[in-house]
Amino acid sequence: MPTVRALQRQWPNARITWIIGKGEHSLLAGLSGVEFVVYDKSTGLSGMRAIWRELADTRFDVLLHMQQAIRASVLSLGLKANVRVGYDKARAKDAQHWFTQHQLVPHPNAHVLESFMDFARLLGVEDDRLEWNLAVPAVAYDEASAISGDAPYLVINPCSNARLRNFRNWSVEGYASVIEHAWVQHGLKSVLTGGGSPLEREMGEHIEALCQPDSVINAIGGTSLKGVLALIDNARAVIAPDTGPAHMGNAMGTPTLGLYATTNPQRAAPYLWRDFAVNAYPNAVRTYLHKSVDEVSWGQRVRHADAMDLIKADDVIAKLDALLAHSAAQTTTGPSDES
Repeated sequence: MPTVRALQRQWPNARITWIIGKGEHSLLAGLSGVEFVVYDKSTGLSGMRAIWRELADTRFDVLLHMQQAIRASVLSLGLKANVRVGYDKARAKDAQHWFTQHQLVPHPNAHVLESFMDFARLLGVEDDRLEWNLAVPAVAYDEASAISGDAPYLVINPCSNARLRNFRNWSVEGYASVIEHAWVQHGLKSVLTGGGSPLEREMGEHIEALCQPDSVINAIGGTSLKGVLALIDNARAVIAPDTGPAHMGNAMGTPTLGLYATTNPQRAAPYLWRDFAVNAYPNAVRTYLHKSVDEVSWGQRVRHADAMDLIKADDVIAKLDALLAHSAAQTTTGPSDES
């Protein structure tokens, strides 16, 4: 989104077409100045052919190949573009550099957001300030209010996407301890969010069972994505592992506490709140890869089922206290130029 906004500032009249997944579109629908072409990933090659037919008469001045999956590279083959821009070889995955004519300038150890913004910079954009301005309709705020009520609250999204060897989820007991602390020490309820998968529902139920009834609202499987955006917008803070709602919190300007052990927060944590991420990644690399962070490649994952157990509840609670204190100070004094 900051890349799109930077392009729009540079060229207000540019036509921007965004090929986007079905789920992601439900989050970003209504975005100003963007034409969406929705790709249902479950349709595979037939879905790609449908997009090729839809865009058969369109020739783009430039194609920004910002998604590195081989599926996106195959889809790009059926699009007409004068210039195809992708990642430099060091950052390219799934041989993406074979599918592009021009590559980004190398940017070692870049955060994902910076890598995206490098596409705009390559095209000559100088004003790279961060701006999101996501579209959240009134009905989404009504949905959020019906869930949260009037009391102040945190949003906790305890699960990441269910993928093979993902290992990004923290413990039920850890979340319950943080919820108890937020309720007793800060008077904050915790609203649990997430999809409707059996794993997410089960985890939410287990967390809820360990907490005082008044301290938690279990909304897992009971919200739209726009509703989650509205919940996040009105929350005092967001807590999540390496998953979408952490970056939704970042986009809405809500203080966000990310939990990281299997991925490097310097690369993937909510960009504006990196200082408040719980970072067990160096310990995980040492424990399970038997190396230091400097010895592994940028973006190296720690694929071990026990890695997130290196995050301790006291560490998360300390970060939460610091995050809430920082937020209160910003509210009192106003944001600094640096922030």
